[in-house]
Amino acid sequence: MLTVLATLAIPASAGLVGPVHAAETAEAGGAERTAAFARWLEGVRREARGAGIPARTLDKALTGIAPIDKVIELDRRQPEFTLSFADYLARAARPERVAEGKELLVRHHALLREVERRYGVPAPVIVAMWGIESDFGRRTGDYPVVAALATLAFDGRRSRYFRQELINVLKIAQHGIEPDRLRGSWAGAMGQCQFMPTTYLKFARSWHGGGAPDIWQTPADVFASTANYLAKSGWNAGHGWGMAVRLPPGGLRTQGTRRSLKAWAKLGVRLADGRPLPLRSDPVATLVRADTPGAEGEGPLYLVYGNYHVLTTWNRSVFFALAAGTLADRLASK
Repeated sequence: MLTVLATLAIPASAGLVGPVHAAETAEAGGAERTAAFARWLEGVRREARGAGIPARTLDKALTGIAPIDKVIELDRRQPEFTLSFADYLARAARPERVAEGKELLVRHHALLREVERRYGVPAPVIVAMWGIESDFGRRTGDYPVVAALATLAFDGRRSRYFRQELINVLKIAQHGIEPDRLRGSWAGAMGQCQFMPTTYLKFARSWHGGGAPDIWQTPADVFASTANYLAKSGWNAGHGWGMAVRLPPGGLRTQGTRRSLKAWAKLGVRLADGRPLPLRSDPVATLVRADTPGAEGEGPLYLVYGNYHVLTTWNRSVFFALAAGTLADRLASK
């Protein structure tokens, strides 16, 4: 936790205090914070040693690190505006991303086919997640993950969560990824699929075997890790994720209700473009509305299957899951 200086009585002449005194106060506060962080880091080191992480790994990963003020600023910053789903989708599945994603599906066709065969997750879904998470590997973040997670764990707002992520990123370093390569977002998400350390340890896979999965620079490992996550989270290889729909005149008060597609069709629900629901199979589907906060009841409607809920385990945002599914559909279209 950041050290808070005790409140002092302020004399009437406080306005005359010169900048030297202010600088001395700031310096003292900085020294106290540095000492508190060093003591806290020793506790982390003891916990990590208890978890079996070698001292040499800890020396390499923890020596010289310090809190990153920018990380604290970003963690505490409140969003200045809220995107509507239409705006969110326009960014996530913009035409340029769709075009590039289709090119990448062709470029990596053989590899993606093998990954799809092994894990049962369609190639367009894998590439859609890749595009949304890191713009196909271009935006992975450049924060040193060990220092960023240490900052967030020390800051105290969500210390238990980030302390565990810190321990787990040290385990990743133990398994052969050099600490200097462990770079990612300010919150600790890493690589081209933006896995948190706990997620990496549980789901990341090396496609060719041998060595730690390289989700930073090796597309095969990015694809395998993404597909493995979705498969282990319950992806059903025989189903899609959902579809945009519209209600019959007068609407329905059934948001969140689970029914078969045939039952929805009997209630008058149709595809968003007015065509009948596809009834080649009859999976159970749930009606979901992509509402913008503050404008409830106005967002577009979707019928979603179990695979949609798998997408929400990756990111709990309704917008994210719907956009990822929509982007995958657009990548799969001719």
